[in-house]
Amino acid sequence: MFNTHHHRLCLASYVVAMWFIAGAPATPAQTPAASNHVASALVPSLSVEQNCGCRRSEGGYPCKGGCQKCMMGVDCADNCGAESRWRDMRPIALDNYGPGGYAGPSRYAHLGEYRLRPGDQLQIIYLITRRQETGEYRLAPGDEVLIESVADTDLDRGSLERGLVVQPDGTITVRLVGQVQAKGLTVPQLRKVLEEKYKDLYDEPSIDVTPVKVNTLAEDIRNAVGGASGLQQQALNITVMPDGKIRLPGIGGICVQGFSLGELKREINLRYGELVVGLETEPILSQQAPHFVHVLGQVGQPARVELQGPTTVLGAIAAAGGHLPGANLRQVVVFRRAEDWRLISTMLDLQGAIYGKRPTPADEIWLRDNDVVIVPARPIEVLDNWIDQVFTRGIYGVVPVGLLNNNNN
Repeated sequence: MFNTHHHRLCLASYVVAMWFIAGAPATPAQTPAASNHVASALVPSLSVEQNCGCRRSEGGYPCKGGCQKCMMGVDCADNCGAESRWRDMRPIALDNYGPGGYAGPSRYAHLGEYRLRPGDQLQIIYLITRRQETGEYRLAPGDEVLIESVADTDLDRGSLERGLVVQPDGTITVRLVGQVQAKGLTVPQLRKVLEEKYKDLYDEPSIDVTPVKVNTLAEDIRNAVGGASGLQQQALNITVMPDGKIRLPGIGGICVQGFSLGELKREINLRYGELVVGLETEPILSQQAPHFVHVLGQVGQPARVELQGPTTVLGAIAAAGGHLPGANLRQVVVFRRAEDWRLISTMLDLQGAIYGKRPTPADEIWLRDNDVVIVPARPIEVLDNWIDQVFTRGIYGVVPVGLLNNNNN
């Protein structure tokens, strides 16, 4: 009886399963159009960019599972700024980024505004805009003009292909008059000057001045930067010198130490604006000057450590091979040069942090460029070294121990 009933149940289950596999008959509501609509909804459109995962934590680990860790920790923002202790632990988000923690979070910017210093490498990009913001264009040496006269065509000088060149001394030479100062004059002003000079010879000279080639100084600066062919990049790669200056074509030396990039751009463009029209520059910091701290004393590898990012005292000690067993971590000294190069220093107690006693040590400070970190030896180490030098290598090194014992006897 049991076996027959069991076989009937198995047969019924098999039929139901095959019905699901083969698919139930379409109902009136499940028309082919409706089926296509459902299929199109299930298949993502190729034109829409798909997400790489869920997005429950903005900027952080996108896919949180159902078994989240309840992490306990200490936040230095607690206790009104006072140094926290391990008894102050509370639930805290320590694993919010999951496996993406190596890349996030972005944190705040290292500096509010970067200031230039000797050794920084800059790229100055030159752009000829050919526009003048205010006033009329004034002729400069190298510019070319066409001078024509309705009264006498013999007074014509230059052509539309090659005009009369303003000489380096700022003058042009015209017929019957000779040299005329043109530098610093607008085209209408030059026409008026020539009219006045020719009125002594003609009742109505009817002089006309046409600019043929202008703003040649900008072209000269461009050629000095990128070559006359114009095929090379119109930029200069320069390094801030130890005196805090850079030198640029046409304007010479500029003191840039302490400038932001925005201030440097304004300064360069103002300098060029006094000489030439329609020339703009854009400074770019291509590489910072290297930043170093010096770590010495009771560390594994005393050395100069390069700062490639924000670094604390413990980070620098770790980069120098870590502390030795004989290190006095209660009296770590940091020598620092202030903005005016005066010497300032502090003494730090890092032993509690190294031994895991202090979760937010106040003495774990950020290092600056050119800091000197000294990890001294413990007093017992100092005493041991003194004994070794005075007795082992000193008295006992000169007078044998056996001889001293004989003298005592």
